This record gives sequence, C-alpha cells and structure tokens, in this order.
Amino acid sequence: MTKQKPLVVQHLENLSREVLRNYKEIIREYVKRRHGVYALYRKNRLYYVGLASNLRSRLNSHLRDRHADTWDRFSIYLTVGDEHLRELESLVMRISSPKGNKQRGKFARSEDLRRRFRRQVAQYQRVELNRLFGFTGGREAAKLKERITRDGRIPTVAKYVTRRFRIHFLYKNNQQRAWVRPDGTINYRGKIYNSPSTAASAVTKRAMDGWHAWKYQRAPGDWVRLDELRR
Repeated sequence: MTKQKPLVVQHLENLSREVLRNYKEIIREYVKRRHGVYALYRKNRLYYVGLASNLRSRLNSHLRDRHADTWDRFSIYLTVGDEHLRELESLVMRISSPKGNKQRGKFARSEDLRRRFRRQVAQYQRVELNRLFGFTGGREAAKLKERITRDGRIPTVAKYVTRRFRIHFLYKNNQQRAWVRPDGTINYRGKIYNSPSTAASAVTKRAMDGWHAWKYQRAPGDWVRLDELRR
C-alpha cells in the first residue's frame, strides 16, 4: 500500500515573538528556503494567516510592517512543496476570518453549492406545498423529494410551475402531448425530462428549442408558446 504524502511535515506552534529576535539563528535553520503557512496571534486569538515560500523573511518582515504591534505569538507549518499552500491559506481564512487579513480566501476550482442548495430547498418546499394542497399525492411527493435529494438537478421550468398542466407540440402534422409536473419535470410518453428542450428533442431526435416548440393553454382555448411562462 502506498503511503499518503503528508501536506504538513513539520510545525512549531504558539511561540512568543521574542523567539524571532533572541533565537533567530535557530529559527533560520528550520525555515530557510522552506514553504509553509504561518499564523500570528494576539492574546491567544488568531490575528493573521499567511503563506510564504521564504518563511524566515516573511516572519521578520512582520516585526516591522503594519502588523508589527498587533501580534505577540506565532505558529509555522512547513510543507514539502507549495502545490496546495494557497488553498490551505484560503481555507483557514474562510473558517476563522482573522482580523488582520483584508481579503477573504479564494479557492481555485471549488464549486460554491449555495445556489444549487437554495434551488433544491425551494423545489423541495414547492413539492411539499403541492402535496398539502392536494395537487400531488403523498407517494408521488415522496418520490419527487427523493429525486431532488439524489440528483440535485433543477428542472428549468420549476420556478414557473405551481401545478400539473398539459403541453403539446405539433410535429409532422402529429400532435405530441406531454405533461409538466408540479416539480417542473416533463413527462413525455412515460419518460421524465428536466427541460422543454430535451423533451422536444425526444420527439424530433435532434436538438430543439423546447421553449418555442411546446405550447400550453394559458386560458381556455388560448394556446401559447411555453416561453410565455418566462415573460
């Protein structure tokens, strides 16, 4: 079994700033030409987090810069390389929000799930509301909630839907019919689609703009393009 490569290989924690002045030669041997993350503290509270490819130089600079009189203890965490240093620094800053850091940490490629989570919660609540008012049966509501939780995919019609309604699509002189369900999915011939376009493509076997292809009955006898829902 291959051993997991460590991120932090050596560390010194909770040292007085006086160490940098009185024992700088020893500290220099530990940190010269080393990559790592460091933390500055004031009265046992985290004040600042930083990263450096030359920790000795960076720590010495904090004895003279704008942070000079704002910290009394420090910790250092030495790494083999600097591949994940910036994200490690960002992670600490986002969790602790140190007073001395002016900027909030950023991740290189991490997806912020809040928007997706918010939409899933709204969809979940819509299904429950439809169940309470009798538009959706209890068993169907449970299945819809399970799908929302499992798949995490938000049907594009969901935000415009409060009830089940029929749509149709005239293709090669044949009227194709489908149902928009309370959760925004589209049932066409027993198969469920997450968007009008994928449902329309199931009819034509080619790419389609389903918002213009499908029509719904806005009022008795008044069939309009599904795109009207977005206006």
